[in-house]
Formats: sequence, C-alpha cells, structure tokens
Amino acid sequence: MAENVREVAERILFSSSLEDKLLLGPREAEDNFCGKAIKTPRFPERPESLTIGDRGNRADFPGSNRIADEKERGIMMHFLANHELLAAELMALVLLKFPNAPKDYRVGVYEAMREEQMHTQMYFRRMRDCGISFGELPLNDYFWRIVSSMDTIMDFVVRMNLTFEQANLDYSKYYAEQFRVIGDTGTAAVLDKIYQDEINHVGHGLKWLRHWKRADHSDWEAFNSSLHFPLSPSRAKGMVPFNSEGRVDAGFDGEFISQMKVSGQSRGRTPVVHWFNPNAEWHSLASMSGTEFRANRFERAIEEDLEILMLAWSRKDDIALFRNVPSVENLEKLQSIGLELPEVLPLDGLDGRKLGGLRPWAWSIDASDHLKPYGQAVSDRVPWQWREPIPEAWLSKEIGVSLERELGVRDELGGFCRNLTEVKDVLRGNAILFKSAFGCSGKGHMIAESFSKEVQVWAERKIQMHGFIVAEPLLQRVEDFSVLYEIQNGEIECLGMTQLINDSRGQFRGIRLAPRFSKMLSPEVSEFLFKEVDFLSWYNEKIPSTILKLLPEYCGPVGVDALVWRDDDGRLMLRQVVELNVRMTMGRVALELQKKLNPNGWAEFSIQRKEKYKGGGVILNDPDASKEFLAVWESYQGDSIALIRK
Repeated sequence: MAENVREVAERILFSSSLEDKLLLGPREAEDNFCGKAIKTPRFPERPESLTIGDRGNRADFPGSNRIADEKERGIMMHFLANHELLAAELMALVLLKFPNAPKDYRVGVYEAMREEQMHTQMYFRRMRDCGISFGELPLNDYFWRIVSSMDTIMDFVVRMNLTFEQANLDYSKYYAEQFRVIGDTGTAAVLDKIYQDEINHVGHGLKWLRHWKRADHSDWEAFNSSLHFPLSPSRAKGMVPFNSEGRVDAGFDGEFISQMKVSGQSRGRTPVVHWFNPNAEWHSLASMSGTEFRANRFERAIEEDLEILMLAWSRKDDIALFRNVPSVENLEKLQSIGLELPEVLPLDGLDGRKLGGLRPWAWSIDASDHLKPYGQAVSDRVPWQWREPIPEAWLSKEIGVSLERELGVRDELGGFCRNLTEVKDVLRGNAILFKSAFGCSGKGHMIAESFSKEVQVWAERKIQMHGFIVAEPLLQRVEDFSVLYEIQNGEIECLGMTQLINDSRGQFRGIRLAPRFSKMLSPEVSEFLFKEVDFLSWYNEKIPSTILKLLPEYCGPVGVDALVWRDDDGRLMLRQVVELNVRMTMGRVALELQKKLNPNGWAEFSIQRKEKYKGGGVILNDPDASKEFLAVWESYQGDSIALIRK
C-alpha cells in the first residue's frame, strides 16, 4: 500500500537513513489520516555523520569568482544540497505540526517537499561529479533554527516560502548564468530547474499569505509585519543582482517588488544606528540658557527635508532612523545612482535589536535624549564613549577659537565680545564679521563697519541669547576649504579635503570636490599652500594632534573650516582655522557621496531653496515631499576645473 502524506513526512523528518529521506513518496499521496500535531524536535534525524547544529564549525561558501575550479563547484553544491535537504525536512515538519491546515495548502506543501527531495538528489549528483561527498564539510543549521520555531502556518509561509525561497529566485538564476559562462551546462540546467520550481513554491506561499492576511493589509504590509528579528525583508533577496522578473512570475505586485528591492538589513555586522539632528547647535544653546528649543518652520524643514543625507555616510548593513520614512520611489532613485541603502526605519522602529553603535549628526542634548534608551543595546565588544551629550562649548564658536589659540595663530583683534562696549571697541576703524556663538552654515553672521543702531540691536540680542559673539576682521576671501577628520579610540584620521562654496559673509552655498584637492586650486593658491606655508604639516600633524587634546575621549566626525585670504598688499595669507565643527558636516556628506558616486571625477553638492532651484544635477531628497530645501548632487567627468559651473 502506498504511503500517505503523514507517513512520507515522518520518514523524511525522523529517518536516520539518508536514502530513506530522499525516497520519493507517491506523486499524489492520500491525506485522509493527518494524526495529532507533533512537537518540534530539536533537530531532524540524520545519520551521525550528517548531524547539524555545530555553529562554531563552518565552511566558506565559494563565490562566483571561484567556481571555475571543479572542487570549489563541488563545495558550492554541498552548501546547496544541505539547504534543499533542510527545506524538505522543514516541509515535513509543517505537515506534521499543523495536521489541520487546509487540504489545498497541504497538497501544495507536499508537492514542494517532493521537489526539494529531487533538488537534493540533483545536487548530490553534481557534487559527486566534482569529487565531494555529502558530509565532507560542516552542515549549517541556520534554516532549521529560524523556521522550525514557527508557531503558526503563517510563520512558515513568510519564513520559508517568502523569505528563503524568495531569496533563491535571485541566487538560482544568477548562478545558473555563472555556470553557463564557465561552460558547466549540467549544473546550469540543475539551477534552471530549481529556479522554475522556486517560482512555484514562492507563488504557493504568496497565495496563502493573501488568504490569511488582514483584509486591510497589502501583501507587503502583511509580509513585513509577520517577520521578526533576525529576519527582515532584506533576507528575502540574494546578495546578487535583484531578480524582478522572477518575482513577477511568482505573482508579486509592483509595490511588493519595489519595497523588496530597496529593503536593507545587516547580514552579520551588528548595525550602527544613524539619526539626523542638524539643529544640534540650537539645542545646545537652549540647554545652556535653561530653555527649551522650539524649531521654527525653516529649522523643522531642515530636519525633515535633509534627513535623507544619512544615506551618504551610512553603510548598507546600518540602520537609519527617519522622522518621515522616504518613499520607495525616492529610495529606488538613490539606489539607481549607486547608493547602497541601509535599513530604513521610523523613529520608533528599533525593538530589541543588538546594535554596534549610535551615530547622530551631533552628540547634542537632543541626540542623547533620543538615543540614550538604546545605549544598552550597543554590543559590549564595541568601545563606546558617548551616550551623554558633549559639552555645549564644543558646539559653539568657542571651540574653534580655542583651537586657534592652542595653535598660536589666533588674531586677537576682536575675539569674544560679551557686552556692547567690547563690540564698540572692535569696530573702531575696522570692518568686522560678527558671528553668533551658536550656529552653522554661516547663519547668524553680521558684517559691520560702525556701531550703528542695527548693529547695537543685533549684538545686544545675540549676547543676551548666546552669552557672547565672536568678532573677526572682514577678510578678502580667496579660497574656502574644509578638512574632514574621524576620531576613534583616541586616534584621528584625515579623510579628505573639500572646497567650500561660501559667500562674502562665509555663509554656506555648496561643496566642490575633485579626485585631488590640489586640482581645485589656482596655480597661485597651490604654490602658496604647498610651497610657502607648509600646508600639509598643519592639517596632517599640528591641527589633528591639537584637536585630540581639546576633545578628550570624543569619538566621531570632526571638520575644520579654513580659508586663504588676501591682505591689503595683495599677499596671500592662510587662516588655519575658521571653525571647528565637532559633528558631522556638509563637507563630510559631500566627501562620502563622492566616494560612492563619483570617486574619480569632479562634483558639486549643494543645499538649495526649493523655490529657487533652476534644475541640474540629481535631487537626493524627494522634491514633492520637500517643504523648503533640496539636496542636489551633480557629477562631472573630466579633469579640468573649467568643467565646473560657477
């Protein structure tokens, strides 16, 4: 008498004979006696030589660059055979664990289980042809650990069918083509067959997801909400080219495919969490004065419009927390120009995750308040100094002045003005650039030549709010630039230099980049910097070592703004430090974008008012969702500064 479904499933799950496990049951088995639900065993029964579960003993999966070697091909087949055998065992488990599942569902699982047995046999044959025996390498238990803990059939559908088997739509198609390239048509044919079967398996899971999901949920919402850490949608795509065609064939709709394409999550490295808080200086000012910062319309717009910039410096296995999660269309656009996307989550999207660090734009009081609850989730193996806000002075102009004084290059004309008398004194016969103690991008500046009523009112208000203002001689600017550093574990690294596009008041307009900083300089400025003032020793030695003294125990990004100016006699002069920014900067954003999007070319990065944008470049944020600001990136090819539009 032919076996029924339960008997076949029991044999596959509980037999210690590999031959029995791979013996196909009848094509159409009876399923009238389902029996009682079983408890999940710790592991499926295997021959002693084929046991799984030793996580400390792993084999290295050969990539496509190694499969020309016959033995490496055999090793890959060993990996894939184990996956297929585990899939058959897990399908046997779901049939035995949920005997009362709908008949149509059980029929689909049974058919898929037989195909997984056949897939295992096909891989065995190809593996033996390559001189590898099953069990010769360690056997990974990952699929079993993740799927066997299922509490419902829906768990199985989203974990097995819609995650692991969906990912195989990418892998099986990709590797079939790679094997064809090297002339191994036999293995390519096996993968072609498995690819077509996987389309059906995924389609079966999708059918039942739609059957069991909430009526008000889309396919994507149902899938995403049913997954739990360590799984996420990103596990449902392979680390190879994304296969939209296969997903269409499996029955997914456009929304699901688009969402899947842009999804991201760490696949091993504990993720670092990023958060954009560009109003850090204002929060620090409020904290210092004992008040609460309340963002105005433009300040809120900066936070919301520009948080997409986190994608410039985050890695693909990081997490970026958004006030407003970007649209799928915008993420697809960024992906298409070359940005690798991290896992994108709403502000409240972190839940029980182990983290590799917390990285806001700046460690001001608002960052500490928002991120400190996640501090205990940071791995103990990761050195971590900053869960408390940095001193307010580090986010004010005071820290830049302190750096100048430590270096012995501070022009004492002006300095700090803490009352109107000092303001009046510095203005006697001098054109002065006044700066608010707190502010960024050149905001809060005033140029004055006399102690007018306007100057008096402005200075009085700023001193009352900030405690002091900074007075500097108004210089004839020739070249503004920024030097970007990263401090980690008591060491400082210079990452690069960018050219700042500022107006006469020092207000930020954009960033210019080139393969080498020197290429952006005129011959006169280049001669001056590299031959007359020992430029490199300042920014590679003197300034970095002094920064470390000023910022004890700090970890994170630092930027030094500087300028070349011309004195009254026409001579070029270097102001080594205009500002020291103890935070992420737009220069750093631009530098990271250049590395990813145009490492060997010229580029410009700018923040433009939406109403004044005249076209050109790539808008990184969503122009339709933007309230006030657009982040614009424009790449140029060639090796001439003439290519850069002024």
